[in-house]
Amino acid sequence: MSEVIVVANQKGGVGKTTTAINFSAALALLGQQTLLIDLDPQGNATSGLGFDAKTFTPSIYNVIVELMPIEKTIKGTIIPALYFCGAGTDLIGAEVELVPAMARESRLKGALSSLKDRFKYVVIDCPPSLGLLTINALNAADKVIIPIQGEYYSMEGLAHIISTFKRVRDALNNKLEIEGGVLTMFDSRMLLSNKVRQEVEKYFGESLFKTIIPRNIRLAEAPGFGKCIFEYDPESRGAQAYADLAREFLARRGIKDDTADPAQEKSSSQETEIAS
Repeated sequence: MSEVIVVANQKGGVGKTTTAINFSAALALLGQQTLLIDLDPQGNATSGLGFDAKTFTPSIYNVIVELMPIEKTIKGTIIPALYFCGAGTDLIGAEVELVPAMARESRLKGALSSLKDRFKYVVIDCPPSLGLLTINALNAADKVIIPIQGEYYSMEGLAHIISTFKRVRDALNNKLEIEGGVLTMFDSRMLLSNKVRQEVEKYFGESLFKTIIPRNIRLAEAPGFGKCIFEYDPESRGAQAYADLAREFLARRGIKDDTADPAQEKSSSQETEIAS
């Protein structure tokens, strides 16, 4: 049965979409069949993987509003084990259209049930808000990963998403659990970043991922080229960090990693293509 992982934080600009894309890509490069779903009306994960949100159809909108089978929306990517369900521009109005809908909080959960064992992991990139789209994601999820930027205001967003998580768990999805927080865009030279790290460690305890995602220019550049970090610069610090995050995630599930580094695997495959 697929495990559904939601990447969510009410605060924007914390590396949420960057984490969803590159965490999913790393899982796929480590041999895990992975589906990434863009549930953010901004469509950043869609463009970040080289798709055009203006022409991506059918999309996740058709699934949650029109009840289209999700299988009809899934597309492959350059990474063989990574598949994608994107967001089109029509997703902007989805929350308004869902208000009078039957089972409005459970549309995505129902759609994902049809996938069964096709994917090992389903990763959902949520909007930076706590509306019906995020509630749909949390209702469908098994675990939540919360990206946290090393800045003061990120702690306020953290309190809001934890509060919503508890409400959804109590009212809709009692199996929902927090997988953990992950520090993103972290600059160890900044005193504030290290103070935030100390506070986050107190808040999450053992569930905080030991892997820290550094502030890295290559991670910031990659979406502009429609590529994940393993395509754009597999030898960068950002690529190594997301590879480590995926390994740590799998290790929590007792999955031993005997494969090569995802960044090295991607780099080697590119060299082979060039040579051929």
